[in-house]
Amino acid sequence: MSAVRESLPEGRYGRSADERADRKLKIVGSVLGGLMVILLGWFGWYYVVDSKISAEVIRFQVTGENEVQVHLEIRKDDDVTGVCTVRSQSEDGAEVGRKDLPVDEPGTRLDKIYTIRTTAKATSAELLGCTAR
Repeated sequence: MSAVRESLPEGRYGRSADERADRKLKIVGSVLGGLMVILLGWFGWYYVVDSKISAEVIRFQVTGENEVQVHLEIRKDDDVTGVCTVRSQSEDGAEVGRKDLPVDEPGTRLDKIYTIRTTAKATSAELLGCTAR
């Protein structure tokens, strides 16, 4: 019986081309991974630190067939004005109301209740976003 060899003897023929290609791929992958981490860090910094105005829906209440009340908590710099956009949807997911809410009052934290008129009975209200002027 003879033994079947599956690979070449180590060290006898030098480095294979696959090892060189693997090393290059590892270097390229490391550089691209590092750039991706830097890019994600920059986007995160821009989103968190540079946002001048932000808000969140505390709660909403359907008050009638064509009306929804939305309680927003708005956080902003003291001298910043802006607009927050809120929309309301019906049970089937269709948009039945949308309103741009001006944020012109002074202060860094505002609690406001806004009323949105709808074209049909709403089942939800959500904040689409806020932008500073």
